[in-house]
Amino acid sequence: RALPIGVPKYVVSTIAFSPLIAPDRLSADIQMILWAGGLYGLNDICKATLSQAAGAVYGAALAVEPPDPDRPVIGMVSFGSSALQYMIHLRQPLIDRGFSVAVFHGTGMGGMALESLAEQGYFAAVLELAVAEIGNLMVGSVVNAGSNRMMAAARRGTPIIAAPAFGDMIDFATWQPVPERFRDRPYHAHNRLLASASLTGEERRELAREVACRLKQSKGPVHFVLPTQGIHAWDVEGMPAHDPEALAEMVDEYK
Repeated sequence: RALPIGVPKYVVSTIAFSPLIAPDRLSADIQMILWAGGLYGLNDICKATLSQAAGAVYGAALAVEPPDPDRPVIGMVSFGSSALQYMIHLRQPLIDRGFSVAVFHGTGMGGMALESLAEQGYFAAVLELAVAEIGNLMVGSVVNAGSNRMMAAARRGTPIIAAPAFGDMIDFATWQPVPERFRDRPYHAHNRLLASASLTGEERRELAREVACRLKQSKGPVHFVLPTQGIHAWDVEGMPAHDPEALAEMVDEYK
């Protein structure tokens, strides 16, 4: 995990992709292949596996493009434009101002990748525009980025702009049963992989306190943008996820 993102990493293992390997123990850009049939020596099956792994690392090393030193990189965590439509209007102006913009999907592995790069000092600034991974961590959802989420940029003093988008929902796998504590709540099946359930006002307060606690540890400047009429496109009047009272509790806690 200490190797920077971009350095080719390939794991050949008899337990590749098994539940024994938790995602938070792996680098965000690692690749794995099953070591099949080679427990007691080489044979045609495992030789093919080794050849593929070696070829993958060699090819990846040759394919690396050096970064542009004249374009500082801004790291963002967000979701798709169906929910966070401002991203359509935010990214291009930053590019026009001379920045390279890297947007990470806030579904666990994306947040892990951003933290890894932030720890290396890769970013000129970080825009934390979705806090769902923190909420997911707090309720035990597998869709989280680990306990260090929102900490690397803060520790390095990288400038941070944050907003509470999706601080009102938790995510879980669509194909699994809805967790019992969330069964009677507003529910949104985003696709065949991810579904979301609404948090109560008190749960939103708890999440707001946790986000604020992490941001307060920053050694650099932090700016927090706090919408008061809704924090994403599904949290507006007339939409099932809109809960004005719970929203008001969250806004009050952040203030």
